[in-house]
Amino acid sequence: MHPKDLTIEDFNYHLPEEKIAIYPLAQRDQSKLLIYKNEKISEDIYRNVAEYLPRNSFLVFNDTKVIKARILFQKPTGGVIEIFCLEPHEKISDYAVVLQQKKSTNWKCMIGGAGKLKEKFLLKKFFIGENEITLKALLIEKLSDAYVVQLSWNPGGYSFAEIMEHAGQTPLPPYIKRKVEESDSEKYQTIYSHYEGSVAAPTAGLHFTEEIFSSLKSKKIGTGFVTLHVGAGTFKPVKADKMEGHEMHAEWIDVSAKFIEQLIQHIPNDIVCVGTTSVRTVESLYWMGLKTFLNPEIEFEKLKINQWEVYEGELLKMKLSAKESLTSLLNYLIIKKTERLLIQTQIIIAPGYEFKIMRCIITNFHQPKSTLLLLVSALIGENWKKIYEYALSHDFRFLSYGDGCLIFKD
Repeated sequence: MHPKDLTIEDFNYHLPEEKIAIYPLAQRDQSKLLIYKNEKISEDIYRNVAEYLPRNSFLVFNDTKVIKARILFQKPTGGVIEIFCLEPHEKISDYAVVLQQKKSTNWKCMIGGAGKLKEKFLLKKFFIGENEITLKALLIEKLSDAYVVQLSWNPGGYSFAEIMEHAGQTPLPPYIKRKVEESDSEKYQTIYSHYEGSVAAPTAGLHFTEEIFSSLKSKKIGTGFVTLHVGAGTFKPVKADKMEGHEMHAEWIDVSAKFIEQLIQHIPNDIVCVGTTSVRTVESLYWMGLKTFLNPEIEFEKLKINQWEVYEGELLKMKLSAKESLTSLLNYLIIKKTERLLIQTQIIIAPGYEFKIMRCIITNFHQPKSTLLLLVSALIGENWKKIYEYALSHDFRFLSYGDGCLIFKD
């Protein structure tokens, strides 16, 4: 069956509100871990995850960093308007450069209460140290699913990253129904987060601690890092009855040539992805490699993977191994004289997809009728129901601040 023909109701389950974790555990690695292997389920805690991973396996982490993307403006009438910064509205060559812009920047944003917005612009005053800052939000354009907002500030000597850090709030997911607290700025961030750009955390990595990394090293389990800047689309519900009617969100990935070399070296071993974002990244790399093999002169922008591209068209005719495809991609970057691959992927991984690189995933429990749940089902089929029924009946905590599972491919 083509994933377009999937009925989303088949990926529904009842998630009681009390099963949703509102706060994380005080100690990250004490979260429960469900292990699914050879159709059998067992339990432990994250602290001991290395004991269940094959020796010499290779773990892939997403080192994106969550930005304080929610900025609240108060109208002259007293009402509050929320501007949620999604991504830069401009051609991106380097996310870090965009975040270091000064004076003004244009971003694609969601606006809470936009229908009540009568003013031409909004102002917010706050302090950075002893300096008072005035932040101005001017609506530039209405898009189909968002707005283009020009954000400018005075004095303009601060970077936009600094402005967001002081004016914004941590963007907790909509299902965590409480006010943001100061501790969330640290708790809703992996300990290895590095590159700013996400509006949602790669939550599978929230459980990892220095103790876990030490245990991985002692077992000779390799680690590598990619960057996928998680967009708000990760929470976008599938509203269409059939998947054909759902538009998958596109997200920016930033991968170094050095990581691709690491991946090639570890292909004979088990590749374990920490989180669905890491899965989407490494699997996208395979298909991008095919594009460079088909056309070594391909324009950089055309490496982007579109939603249904991996299920139909000329890429499916190619029968390259993971090593051959990744080697082609690496050679392409060498010819282009670039050390990094910064590109968008819109890949949707759903039942019917054949994994090219990943063999195992560490992930949280996902929302009903979500594309993240489709990805899990692509790995183990209908047995996702067995896992979720077990977790619901054995006091596992769900979603971003909840527990998680280690799932081996059937």
